[in-house]
Amino acid sequence: MITIVLAAVLAATEVPVVQVAEDARAIERVAAASKRDLPGDLFRRMLNADIELLRGKHADGTYEYAGYERFESGRVSNSFSVQPRDQTLEIRGSFVYRLQIQVPSRRLLFAHNRKVFIDHVEIEYLPLRDNTARTQTAKIEAWIDPGSTREIDFDEIARQATVRVFAHADEKSGYGNISLSLLQGRVFDNPDSPYADAVASAKAILRAIDHNDVPSIRAMATRMASDLQPSTASGAPPPSPARASASAPTAEGGGAPRVDSEIYPELLVIQDLLNGSEAERRQALERLHRLIEKVRPQAH
Repeated sequence: MITIVLAAVLAATEVPVVQVAEDARAIERVAAASKRDLPGDLFRRMLNADIELLRGKHADGTYEYAGYERFESGRVSNSFSVQPRDQTLEIRGSFVYRLQIQVPSRRLLFAHNRKVFIDHVEIEYLPLRDNTARTQTAKIEAWIDPGSTREIDFDEIARQATVRVFAHADEKSGYGNISLSLLQGRVFDNPDSPYADAVASAKAILRAIDHNDVPSIRAMATRMASDLQPSTASGAPPPSPARASASAPTAEGGGAPRVDSEIYPELLVIQDLLNGSEAERRQALERLHRLIEKVRPQAH
C-alpha cells in the first residue's frame, strides 16, 4: 500500500518536459507562418497550461516548484442579511489568506444600511503543506458601521478554509446587510525550480502576444524549447548557441561580442522579469549575471 501511494505521489509531480518543449516549437512554427491571423487565444491557453505543468501541480492544488504569496489574485464573496438575533455566517474558500468583513453603506438601492455587531470569528483551515486541521479565533466585539471594513489575516495561507462569523444586528434599528470575502493568494514561481527559465520564457511570450510582437514570440518560444532540451550523455547541458555566437569574432571586431538572435530573446526575458515580483526581479539579476559571463570576451 505504501508503495502504491508513493508511486501516485511521484506520478502527480512528474513534469512532461517533452510535451511542453513540443508546444513551444509549435508556437514558434505557427507564429512564423502567421500574417495577421496570429491565434493569440490558442497560444494563451497552451502557455498557461504548460506553465501549470512546469510548476508541477499536485492534485490538491499545491505545486512542486511554485507557492502562494499574500497578494490578491481573486476572492470568494458572499452577502448576508443579519437579524437582531445571534447568527453564524459561514464562508469557505481555497488558497486564502485574509477575511474581509464589509458593511455596505446601502442596504437596498436607496435604503441606508444599518450597523452590525461582530462578536468573534472562527477560522478552521488546512495549511499548504500539512493535512493537520488548525483553528484560529479572532475577537472583534464591536459594532461595524455602514461603509466600514474590517480585515483579519490568517496565521498561514490556507489550502482550504471555513470561516464562521458570529454576528447580530441592533434590535431597535432592525436587520443589516454584511459582505464577507476571502482573499485568494497569488501563485509565485520558485527561482530555484529546474524549469524556472522555461517558465520565465513562457510568461514573456504571453506578454509579447498582448502586443502582437511576432519576432519576440518566435525568439522566446525557441529559447523556451532550448531551455527544456535534455542533458547530453555526459550529464552536462548542450552547448549554448548564445555562448558560441557571443564569443566569436565579428568581421570588424577582433573578438568583440555581438548581440545576435540568440542573446536578444534572453534580454527580453530579463526585461519582463524586472517588471514582475520581487522573486522574479532576483531571477532577472541572476540571468543577467549569467548572460554577462557568456558574452564576456575570453582572455587569450
